[in-house]
Amino acid sequence: MDRAEHAHPAARSDVAAEPQRLHLDFVDHHGDDEDLSPEALAALSDAIWKVDNVEFTTVGVDVGSSTSHLMFARVHLQRLGDMLSSRFVVVEREILWRSPILLTPYRPDNTIDAERLDAFIQEAYRAAGLTRADVDTGAVILTGEALKRTNARAIADLFAADSGKFVCATAGHHLEALLAAHGSGAVALSRQRRQTLLNVDIGGGTSKLALIRDGTVLQTAAIAVGGRLVARDARGALERIEGPAYQAAAAAGVPLALGQPLAPADEARLVQALAEALIAMIRQETPTGLARELLLTDPLAGTVQPEAITFSGGVAEYIYGREEADYRDLAPALAAAVRAALADGRLPFPVLDPGEGIRATVIGASQFTVQVSGNTISISDEAALPIRNLPVLFPQLDLGEEITPAGVAAAIREAVTRFDLTDGETPLALAFRWRGDPLYARLRALAEGICQGLPQAVRRGLPLVLLFDHDVGKTLGEILKQELGVPGAVVSIDGMQLRELDYVDIGEVIQPTDVVPVVIKSLLFSHAARH
Repeated sequence: MDRAEHAHPAARSDVAAEPQRLHLDFVDHHGDDEDLSPEALAALSDAIWKVDNVEFTTVGVDVGSSTSHLMFARVHLQRLGDMLSSRFVVVEREILWRSPILLTPYRPDNTIDAERLDAFIQEAYRAAGLTRADVDTGAVILTGEALKRTNARAIADLFAADSGKFVCATAGHHLEALLAAHGSGAVALSRQRRQTLLNVDIGGGTSKLALIRDGTVLQTAAIAVGGRLVARDARGALERIEGPAYQAAAAAGVPLALGQPLAPADEARLVQALAEALIAMIRQETPTGLARELLLTDPLAGTVQPEAITFSGGVAEYIYGREEADYRDLAPALAAAVRAALADGRLPFPVLDPGEGIRATVIGASQFTVQVSGNTISISDEAALPIRNLPVLFPQLDLGEEITPAGVAAAIREAVTRFDLTDGETPLALAFRWRGDPLYARLRALAEGICQGLPQAVRRGLPLVLLFDHDVGKTLGEILKQELGVPGAVVSIDGMQLRELDYVDIGEVIQPTDVVPVVIKSLLFSHAARH
């Protein structure tokens, strides 16, 4: 992922990594066991344990603009509450093995070298002592420049045989910023400290910003500033120059040419130009000059100021002093420029360490929750089921206040943008936390806003999947289908407990109870924050 893009081929594999664990208290259930043999007791104990516990072996695969890496983990889930509950939560997570950081292999013809990448993945499995059959589930994330390569689809195809096991996501700039905010630990840190934080993820090709308040990502933005926009070979000649580097060089009056050296003074001017553009973004200034040229998204709105700043991505390793080696690129100098801006007050924020830098990535889509819907659901066309691997979008909307169609539509459009999705291209799931009374006028306004927020999906007849925590699914589905005439299938389900970045599979209707099973696949992040 671009936050891990700065390439460090010599980064060590972490075979004996310290386990990262979340412990819950357990309750021992004792019974009348005097008449049972030791073998029978052991068998009974094992059977009871398996009812309420499950273990997965997971893998997270990150193919980014500059680097790629894998992480294997073992995850222990336990049933939440009493034995009638269908929800399992992670109670222990152990990192089994981390791969070295690999330079994402590119060919001169603008394609990813799929054979080399496949060999790296196979070697990672071998070194970890695992086979594909040993891995229960995982996540494959493709980001940044890797997405632009003409055979990017071939990378996802490496995992096609395991497609039922994996959540496969292609992340644009907004989703990358969101993943980096969660994966670095910044979201968890914001929630723990009840603060507004700005996570700045500086990778090899881009920098992503995520403004987080009390554990909720409010805004995201991206700019083409990174530590590996240029790279030198062993002789010091430039062997890689990305487009944004040429733009920055032109602004700084620096000559750049493949096969030619970059003088130290010229490198300093180039890095300073890039750093000033990034600093302006962090300060939420109106972009001008080079900063405006390098913008990849709209800038942050400037309406909310952070109380502290966190960093992730490859360049963050230098900012926090965890890396000192020179890999013949701009990362050390760019980090030094950021540290200088922090020291002289141009970036007037306290610095916190969220816990993860270059490896700010998912461990895997490994927390599976099987839930059963409530009874007040609306399935307009049962033939549309099952539906698999739908991303769950949470529009930032308070349904406890007055509901207006325009407000609902704006929140949905913002959520679609945040996930780098396009209305009408693929099905998605909208999740809402309902508050207040289920009055007709409020539900009608919500339904109208959903139609206005996803006009192309409605027009094309894509399945409209809606997930609620309270019992409003049936009424809302009927309003959408019968009153607003939505042409496609409407799947409106209540009784769901979800969060953003979840993916869902919705199974067929179970008779005679008229409920549906929902498998929730949660991307699992490391929250080992240091602060």
